[in-house]
Amino acid sequence: MFEPKIVAFYCKWCTSAGADLAGTSRITYKPNITGIRVMCSSRVDPEHVLDAFKNGADGVLIGGCHPGDCHYQTGNYQTLKRMKLLKKMLTDLNINENRLKLEWISAAEGKRFAEVVDKFTEEVRKLGQIQYTRL
Repeated sequence: MFEPKIVAFYCKWCTSAGADLAGTSRITYKPNITGIRVMCSSRVDPEHVLDAFKNGADGVLIGGCHPGDCHYQTGNYQTLKRMKLLKKMLTDLNINENRLKLEWISAAEGKRFAEVVDKFTEEVRKLGQIQYTRL
């Protein structure tokens, strides 16, 4: 069975802490995620996402603080705007936009983190292995 490779960019303050909580709480989730901690979800440049796909990722997950809870005040709003651009870019590159996901996960949401990872892994699995023509 196809096992998707997913690159995840986690906000240090919220989503990364939620992932840590899932681990310390021994909540199991799919092992398809490779996490990369960033200071804020807004620090994920579109180039990082495209690079992940170029280097073999079948999906990319970006996790940040809930709107209004960003440690940098407006970082997650900037991320939300950037997602619209990224989804358009992926469509232009013939990559299904559903291979990119943005989720708000707080430090207290370890269980939700695991649920998001499991659900996204299954969504990407249904899409199948990414086929590159040229990126």
